[in-house]
Amino acid sequence: MKKRFLDNGLDSFSDHNILELLLFYAVPRRDTNELAHRLIDRFGSLSAVLDAPVEELASVNGVGRGTAAYLKLFSQVARVYFNDKMKDGIQLDSSEKVGQYLIPKYIGIPNEMVLLVCLDSKCKVTGCTTIMEGSVNATQVSVRKIIETAVRSNASSVIVSHNHPSGLAIPSREDLLTTEKIKQALALINITLLDHIIVADNDWVSLRDSSYL
Repeated sequence: MKKRFLDNGLDSFSDHNILELLLFYAVPRRDTNELAHRLIDRFGSLSAVLDAPVEELASVNGVGRGTAAYLKLFSQVARVYFNDKMKDGIQLDSSEKVGQYLIPKYIGIPNEMVLLVCLDSKCKVTGCTTIMEGSVNATQVSVRKIIETAVRSNASSVIVSHNHPSGLAIPSREDLLTTEKIKQALALINITLLDHIIVADNDWVSLRDSSYL
């Protein structure tokens, strides 16, 4: 399996083949094929296995908390990896660029999370800050923290973003009301709210492009 990966990468691997290879490093000197199949059968796909809570992973026969913690690393490492590739200074001068910039920031995040992207006068990122994180569909946006973060970053404009875990990237009435409240508060200190992006898995919606902003 290792030689096959080193020679050809993962393109020809099925979900259970990839999981089998990963598990080899957590439970060495064991045939991990059966365990990989057991996990795929339980959760349905490789991504579902890697996104599953530690407690549920550990409950599968042959896994345990050590292996469960090891499997949970991968989605978090993927998020850090993509974020590292998109350092501050990237220019976000289109909604398409903004969407692609934000999607990786929600990899492996099970709860609703609000981000604030601060931009300079040339739409270059000067910082991306987590404003709030909470239980699913329970986050209340702090307008005060948004203003404080934007001022501290000396932002000319900002982009607000939040995710809809296990949902659709469709703005709710509360999303629209909150967006208007943030826009008005920022206008008082001459900072422009460029957009509010809602992310759901690999999909995203721009409130500006949708004529809500």
